[in-house]
Amino acid sequence: MRTVVFVGPSLPPEEAAARLPGAEFLPPIERCDIDALMAQEQPPRRIGIIDGKFLQSFSISPKEILRAMDRGVRVYGSSSMGALRASELDVYGMTGVGTVYSMYASGALEDDDEVAITFDSESLRPVCEPMVNIRVAIDAALRRRVVSKDNAELFLETAKALYFPQRTAAAALHQLKGIMPEPDRQRLAGYLRSPEAPDAKREDALALLDRMRQDAKQYQTVPVPEVAAR
Repeated sequence: MRTVVFVGPSLPPEEAAARLPGAEFLPPIERCDIDALMAQEQPPRRIGIIDGKFLQSFSISPKEILRAMDRGVRVYGSSSMGALRASELDVYGMTGVGTVYSMYASGALEDDDEVAITFDSESLRPVCEPMVNIRVAIDAALRRRVVSKDNAELFLETAKALYFPQRTAAAALHQLKGIMPEPDRQRLAGYLRSPEAPDAKREDALALLDRMRQDAKQYQTVPVPEVAAR
């Protein structure tokens, strides 16, 4: 069962390959990528969408995904462009996975810039931070009492106001110098730099690959019905 996954800055492709052996990993998806796959002699039976392009090229359209699904392809989405499209198409059978998908599906998030980032075209490494990652990390900081509710709201407002290609936690914290009490600012900065701070996009990408791997096992264990011959 041929499996193709579009992944980039949310998770290094080599790490993705180790998580879902046997799958084909392609760069972030853009318009016409799925149509091209479906035109091949042996199109994939499963497609995972994690990352996608939208600024330097046309983004993958819902209709293109629906055309593949109409041909029996199971499509999964998480983390970034995949989460956006899954929140739009889950009612038609697209499988959404993870925190970011749930936030869009529930209406907690609406703006596309929440997942938008810029990245190096060769290494696929991000050069800024997605707003959704910052939100999830701040939620965790609140639960751990690293930051007060007032300071959390101030920080999120400051980060959201940044243009997404320049958006990083460090840039937001820098703007809050002299505004947020310095001990609070330093404590929050330390937490956001630590391994304890969650990376929502990365975690969701791993969850998508795990879901696809588990679904493949279930598919392989479904008994083939016997056909009576005449």
